[in-house]
Amino acid sequence: MTQLAQLEQQLAGEQRLLVGFSGGLDSTVLLHQLTLLRQRQPTLQLRAIHIHHGLSPCADSWVQHCRAVCEAWQVELEVVAIKVDGRDSGIEGAAREGRYQAFRDSLRTGEALVTAQHLDDQCETLLLALKRGSGPAGLAAMPVRLMLGAHRLLRPLLSRQRAELEKWAEEYQLRWIEDESNQDTRYDRNFLRQRILPTLSERWPHFAVAVARSAALCGEQEQLLDELLAESLAARTEPDGALRIDGFAAMSEARRAALLRRWIAGCGGQMPSRDAIRRLWLEVINAREDAAPRLRLGDHEIRRYREKLYWLPLRPSVRALILPWKEVTRPLPLPHDLGILQLAESGTEVRPPRADETVTVRFQAQGRFAIEGRSGHRSIKKLWQECDVPPWRRESTPLIFYNETLIAALNTFVCREGSAVAGNAWRIAWLRERENKR
Repeated sequence: MTQLAQLEQQLAGEQRLLVGFSGGLDSTVLLHQLTLLRQRQPTLQLRAIHIHHGLSPCADSWVQHCRAVCEAWQVELEVVAIKVDGRDSGIEGAAREGRYQAFRDSLRTGEALVTAQHLDDQCETLLLALKRGSGPAGLAAMPVRLMLGAHRLLRPLLSRQRAELEKWAEEYQLRWIEDESNQDTRYDRNFLRQRILPTLSERWPHFAVAVARSAALCGEQEQLLDELLAESLAARTEPDGALRIDGFAAMSEARRAALLRRWIAGCGGQMPSRDAIRRLWLEVINAREDAAPRLRLGDHEIRRYREKLYWLPLRPSVRALILPWKEVTRPLPLPHDLGILQLAESGTEVRPPRADETVTVRFQAQGRFAIEGRSGHRSIKKLWQECDVPPWRRESTPLIFYNETLIAALNTFVCREGSAVAGNAWRIAWLRERENKR
């Protein structure tokens, strides 16, 4: 089967493609082959995206090269500049994270992302996973296809070696960019590519093919585990995404770890290390009952509340904020993706403020309060507990104040001082763009 026929088979059914186009050999060959495929299939819609990392003094000239190539091949090109901060995950990891975030932001409805990783890249990825001490999921390296949010990510060149791509480029006299950083062996992937793999391939010419086969076998084992554990995981996962952990102590360590990994993956998290799973078990799940344990994983954290684990985005504290709501007829945006407040036909019902009362939104209160439907006064901590509000939501639930008087905790309770009179009430809706119930 020719390379073009193989590509056509792998992309069967796809009509809208966004191609990750660095301008290097691999992505140039991929984009060229897709333009030839488009001649066979005129309904195929192609776009390309080039990520300007700003890490090389040549980056601007690479943009010009990619624009020229796409113009010649009549492919729409989007150029996205990103900032790479390697302090947490290193330059390589931060650059990759930035690229894929740009891909997610650029994808249009019905488009699939196509990238140009090949068999030699797969070999490098597995060896890097070995270096990190990864398990079968990490050793499965890169799948040919997977979901990137609501879109498909396809790697149609994953079974081809770089030498095949070089031969194609030579046959069609293609021009491509040579990134000078690819020679810098301070980066792990370049070290493998320049120093280690040539020696291994000289000794064992089919080493990369064998490694790719091992990765595929690890992938099959992970898929089998997914199928075997799917029912158990579904039974423990709440509608809001929380994971029930009752009975975890009776499980084998291997089963427990496998469930935790799949739950984290289902939440969109990166595959945790063995040490992270151990810390999750010891420091979070087995923390004392009255504790509020948490474990940070990347830009999220896992917290426990009442025999459940919750996957939560990291957000700056808003406890000290006081937001004036001067024009209550207009929506009030809340910071850090906490949503929007507005008057609506449904929502938390309170009395309107008097003429001498100003409205503010806050995120902490102190003292004892009497609320509708209950006798006596209770501390704010006791109210949160009785209303079954997890600690992190106590820190981010909008509190409506009239002057210095707490009127309501939205979607949770209304104080007696805020009780509405029939026929004269406000209804304040808290609209959250992202899931905030966890």
